[in-house]
Amino acid sequence: MLKNKNIILGVCGSIAAYKSAFLVRLLVKAGANVKVILTPDGANFITPLTLATLSKNPVYTQYFEKETGVWSNHVELGLWADLIIIAPISANTLAKLANGNCDNLLTAVYLSAKCPVYVAPAMDLDMWKHETTQNNIQKIKTIGNAVIEPGNGELASGLYGAGRMAEPEEIVSFLNNAIKYTLPLFGKKVMVTAGPTYEAIDPVRFIGNHSSGKMGFAMADELAKLGADVTLITGPTAQKENQTLLRIDVVSAQQMLEACTSVFFEADITIMCAAVADYRPKEIANQKIKKQADSLVLELEKTVDILATLGRNKKENQILVGFALETHDEENYAKGKLEKKNLDLVVLNSLNDNGAGFKSDTNKITIFNKALERTVFEMKSKTEVAKDICMAILKISK
Repeated sequence: MLKNKNIILGVCGSIAAYKSAFLVRLLVKAGANVKVILTPDGANFITPLTLATLSKNPVYTQYFEKETGVWSNHVELGLWADLIIIAPISANTLAKLANGNCDNLLTAVYLSAKCPVYVAPAMDLDMWKHETTQNNIQKIKTIGNAVIEPGNGELASGLYGAGRMAEPEEIVSFLNNAIKYTLPLFGKKVMVTAGPTYEAIDPVRFIGNHSSGKMGFAMADELAKLGADVTLITGPTAQKENQTLLRIDVVSAQQMLEACTSVFFEADITIMCAAVADYRPKEIANQKIKKQADSLVLELEKTVDILATLGRNKKENQILVGFALETHDEENYAKGKLEKKNLDLVVLNSLNDNGAGFKSDTNKITIFNKALERTVFEMKSKTEVAKDICMAILKISK
């Protein structure tokens, strides 16, 4: 959720400022772009050099540098940020935010920002419990800021109780969940299939196809970015997922059928990208077949049509998306598949388009909906194609 997000981290005067170094490291590790604003009191607890080294950006401490006259533009910083997190926030800065006081760079950036703001208080037990502090907490919540509640534990004063700043891992988890909650597919369960299936001939050989799994993995990653809880069912592939999701690895069409039917009925949206074998050997040799005769005849039998099976059992509130990879009469086959298999969308790509299809990093698609309305897209990377398909799904999602 935090990948490529522009984050301003405000650090105030508190012994908990040492945790800010760990927080910066976790945010950067999550792929965020981090800029730190350190208040004058915060600089008494942690050095700008530490935070600059970890964030890989200069640390802002004041409106301008007296020696050079270089100005830190608080408006630009506020507009740059996708979110602001102040951790730790002291009782003093909390009061400033609640009452609109603006006497340092951090509070000026706060008042200039249009993005979500999160605060993680850190103070002694009695300061945290004080009625004024609690009133200020309610004030900043009322105007739309989110408070990451402090934890209980031993405090710097020697007292034990509430006031410890939340741990950096807890803050990152809170931010991830807060961002996910705002996304269009938050709370939706999605199943995606990807890759080929391998149908065994003997313990060594198999019948397969050229699917790399790239399109399915791109779909799974994009759907996870949109907030969905994604289950990815994949045949043999070298692809790696980039987002947090549940991955189920299978080999054969039968295994993919079993995995799909175990997940499908709980899924709100299902996208069937996998290139599942239509036929498999009727009998599988127990031992490696020796190269003796000049020819070898294999008797094949049909595999179960997974997409058709799911289409027959689809509930009214479920969305089912299929793919059609064709070599001739593409649009008629795609529209036939849409109707015959009870799909909500079918995504057509043709092996006749250079740069589309198996193994490539690009694809060229046409999407048909249930009304047989046709949307044609230009050649794009599979990541961008996944975004187009997701937008088409969002248009029909309930």
